[in-house]
Amino acid sequence: MNAHAFTSDVAFTPTVKAIQVRKGSRQSYARVEERGGWQASITPDLAAFIDAQTSVFLSTVNGDGQPYIQHRGGPPGFLKVLDEHAIGFADFSGNKQFITQGNLQDNPRAFLFLIDYAHRQRIKIWGTARVVEDDGELLAKLMPRDYRARPEQVILFTVAAWDANCPQHIPQRFEAADVAAALAERDKRIERLEQEIARLREAQA
Repeated sequence: MNAHAFTSDVAFTPTVKAIQVRKGSRQSYARVEERGGWQASITPDLAAFIDAQTSVFLSTVNGDGQPYIQHRGGPPGFLKVLDEHAIGFADFSGNKQFITQGNLQDNPRAFLFLIDYAHRQRIKIWGTARVVEDDGELLAKLMPRDYRARPEQVILFTVAAWDANCPQHIPQRFEAADVAAALAERDKRIERLEQEIARLREAQA
């Protein structure tokens, strides 16, 4: 992946660029390339975004070119930024299909898609990934504290390039826990106001 002239070339192949020329967007993306393309290192802002996520989609491709997308979730912080180029997470035991692991064994190229519905933000990350088995120390480091899941192995993702999408067409949705907390606070405020109204009525009686 490092052989690309620009980091964005990981996605903007010659075929893609030809389509951009035909459809009128190549000039704007050429300006991005003049600035070096997309970022290849994890910035503090990206690290904070990653740390806040409770969900991620991991895309891989098998040796025949067949793509596959797998969802992974956990508490905030289950995705851990290990350094400015690496992300790791504990891979919890699931349905034992091992499609992602098989794909990565044939083709290490991978892609992470992160979306924050509440703030209508999404991040695309290109890179490579590998599965690490039988490393108890690393698994313990990446396992979320007090999370009820059985960790099976580790997935390490090396970042090649990343880009942030605009919020257009992202529906705004909120975590159930955040909604419940907001409603609980509303109910407490209503209760306090009702008590105050009752007190004022008693004072006027």
